[in-house]
Amino acid sequence: MSASVSSPLLKRIPPGLWTALAWFAAAVEPIVEYVVMPPRPTHSLNFPRDGLDSLGARALLALAFVLVLAGSAALRRSTTPAYALVIAGTVASTVAWRQDEIPPLQFLAVDVALCYIAAIRSRRSSLTAASGALGVLTCYFMMRLLMGHDSGIAPEPFLALTVVIAWLIGNSVHQARAHTEELYARAAAQAVTAERLRIAREMHDTVAHSIGIIALQAGAAARVVETQPARAREAMLTVEKAGRETLSGLRRMLGALRQADQNQEGTGQDHGRAPASLHPALGLADVERLAATATAAGVRVEVRRQGKHRPLPADIDLAAFRIVQESVTNAVRHSGADSCLVRLEYRADELAVEVSDRGKGTGTGTGTDTGYGLIGMRERTALLRGDFTAGPRPGGGFLVAVRLPIPTMTEAEEKARAI
Repeated sequence: MSASVSSPLLKRIPPGLWTALAWFAAAVEPIVEYVVMPPRPTHSLNFPRDGLDSLGARALLALAFVLVLAGSAALRRSTTPAYALVIAGTVASTVAWRQDEIPPLQFLAVDVALCYIAAIRSRRSSLTAASGALGVLTCYFMMRLLMGHDSGIAPEPFLALTVVIAWLIGNSVHQARAHTEELYARAAAQAVTAERLRIAREMHDTVAHSIGIIALQAGAAARVVETQPARAREAMLTVEKAGRETLSGLRRMLGALRQADQNQEGTGQDHGRAPASLHPALGLADVERLAATATAAGVRVEVRRQGKHRPLPADIDLAAFRIVQESVTNAVRHSGADSCLVRLEYRADELAVEVSDRGKGTGTGTGTDTGYGLIGMRERTALLRGDFTAGPRPGGGFLVAVRLPIPTMTEAEEKARAI
């Protein structure tokens, strides 16, 4: 259902129609009461019964109707000229009735138009429009004082107050809209930044591990290519396999990104759709395969699982695997150790992950490494409200320890998962 259909009827009425209705109601009422209806004992000084007897007065009143109608019709397209036409029509109506002041009900249409201008235009434009209305009221007030007409309480101060109130209401709506747009823009910018960080983490986790394995296997093959051709051939086959897997992962990632862009261009917006998956369904079930790959690269990886193994939420399962993958990659590339221990402990309300080695490296990377691996692991842990620690071990080596809280499932969710 579109927004225009679901919005209230009052909001769907154009502002020009509100202006025209307010002005026409105030203009037609005295014509009906003091001209069309039979004479009554009461009479009005502002609307004399013979006020429209002359042809010029009727023509001027007709002109006032035309001016206000034109201004109301063009209020949305050309606000400033249309607003000027509404004021001109109001003044022409008072002249036609030979009035020395603007009736409050007649001036209500000007307030409605001013409120609309203050809501959609800049503050400078709306203040200029308000100044025009106040200037007209001031001219009427000064003209009556100079001509010595004293009809009691002057309405101009009260009408000036309505002008100020109308401008304040419109300006408040303008500020609320601007604030809402700013919030939407800020949220969109944050979403783009978060998505870029997520893509960067996936790119790093997908490529860094494979490139590290490829570099180690290629170096081993270069060293034994003359003395142990069979081992060199085995190492190069491992390089080929890791390269193909990395290339397939990158193709899947780019394909998902292109598909997400095409869907967004086709619909104009994502309507809160979840980001496209940039990775295959990876999780802790793939840790053994990861360990076998690292072992083939020369670092024996031992995996120990403790606690009652159970399915984990997809985001926790993926984050835990990526943390193990990055930690093992750092151990293979930087620790200088010949072995690495991965411990996965399934606790009642959390998952504990520890990756340790006994190497001589710092674990943070040397040479050309930028340290983005530790940053990515810390960000993943923070997004899941977990605890992350990484640093050298007292007895030598490096330790990465992560605790990820596991949301408790309700009884209904447990039954549904069991089914």
